[in-house]
Amino acid sequence: MLHVTVRVNFALLTNSSEHTLSIEKLVYGGDGLARLDGRVVLTPFVLPGEIVKAEVAKAKSDLLRGRLIEVVTPAPGRIEPRCPYFMQCGGCQHQHSTYELQLEQKRTILREVLRRVGKIEFDGEIGILSGPEWQYRNRVQLHIHQGKIGYFQAGSHELTAIDHCPISSPRLNEAIGKLARELPGYRGFSATVELFTNETGMQVNVLDRVPHSIRPLFEELGTAEPLLYDAFRVSRFSFFQVNRFLIDALCEAAIGDSSGESAVDLYAGVGLFAAALGRGFRNVTAAEPSASAFRDLESNVKCITARKTAEEFLAGLEMAPDLILADPPRAGLGKIVTTELVRLKAPQLTIVACDPATLARDLRVLLGSYRIDRITMVDLFPQTAHLETVVHLRAT
Repeated sequence: MLHVTVRVNFALLTNSSEHTLSIEKLVYGGDGLARLDGRVVLTPFVLPGEIVKAEVAKAKSDLLRGRLIEVVTPAPGRIEPRCPYFMQCGGCQHQHSTYELQLEQKRTILREVLRRVGKIEFDGEIGILSGPEWQYRNRVQLHIHQGKIGYFQAGSHELTAIDHCPISSPRLNEAIGKLARELPGYRGFSATVELFTNETGMQVNVLDRVPHSIRPLFEELGTAEPLLYDAFRVSRFSFFQVNRFLIDALCEAAIGDSSGESAVDLYAGVGLFAAALGRGFRNVTAAEPSASAFRDLESNVKCITARKTAEEFLAGLEMAPDLILADPPRAGLGKIVTTELVRLKAPQLTIVACDPATLARDLRVLLGSYRIDRITMVDLFPQTAHLETVVHLRAT
């Protein structure tokens, strides 16, 4: 039997003690759930069915947190992590698992969150859309401190210095490597920098003031000007999908061969979905409140555009279009938007959600007027606990 010892660079929790735990399942966020004296213990970097030793301490009320010490009985899906920074930086949660197991666990977690948060018993099949599990990111946010660059550790502002990132694209890794080599010559400042690439050009967005002496290094990496990604202009402060392999597939999952007279794209960003909707609908309106994204939206699409929040736009809409597509931020649609969607009751409603808990909350309201047609779990963030969900609803 394989015996795995795990070394974790975490300070031990106060008032903690060592226990042997039996991991029942994974929960959203990536932690494994076990029980100790009737109380829930959440421990990262474990898998369902494993027996582990962990330092356990009280986090809040009856919830306990575990720090993994040793995997006594590993699950069949446990593998050696590919990244030397895994379990140190806060970026990935699942590199110790085969990719097949990651996908199945995310689908299971999605179904459970829908049931637990939204009281939604969806018995239909949840499809899975996935792509290459490495080198998929086209954007990263990195932190610089005392001549080092890297990611913050989970739940802290302690920096884990890196010289590469296996889930980031080759062009991003070139930039990370250059910064790791040259930054030691520039100490005495801290900053956050975002890098975004189409694998040819590089957009550099420095989010803090930095010394004049360091600016030539950032200018060598790329530009602060908008970047052309496929056919889309994307400015520094505009959102664009992070997984470079699944952009077209995500549009297909959300829109497919839908067609009709009119469609609305809420939270339109730079126009990714609006452009795709334009191929099947005669009249498309895209609403986006961000100044940066709206400028890009107007440049990228030929449809009607409105610089409004989803709440503002829906409040002024009297007749429902054939289809409404909504791609909200992690906070979800919220009470006002779901109320307006119920009022309008468009024949088709598609939600592209990046948080299953807020999705479940929103669906609980909408399912009084809609039924779920189909659900697809889209793995835009392999090796991490994040998941995207596309839900197609039809008015009842």
